[in-house]
Amino acid sequence: MKLSFSFDRYEGKIAVLLTDDGRQIDFPKELLPKGGKPGDMLSFSIEVDREATESLKRGTQALQDKLRKTDSGEDIKL
Repeated sequence: MKLSFSFDRYEGKIAVLLTDDGRQIDFPKELLPKGGKPGDMLSFSIEVDREATESLKRGTQALQDKLRKTDSGEDIKL
């Protein structure tokens, strides 16, 4: 999916982007491309990274498995 925004202005560390229908998106200034300035049109592509998703799943599962090994099964006492 490709999205386009107009770069409207800076507000401190935030870049204000506008959608086609005038909605405002606050975007971190440091994530803008070098040389971007108010008045520019910006385009973004969003896609699912299947490889990174699988890696995250494996890492999460490994952490859960490790935690299960140390769980005594008793209630937590506060």
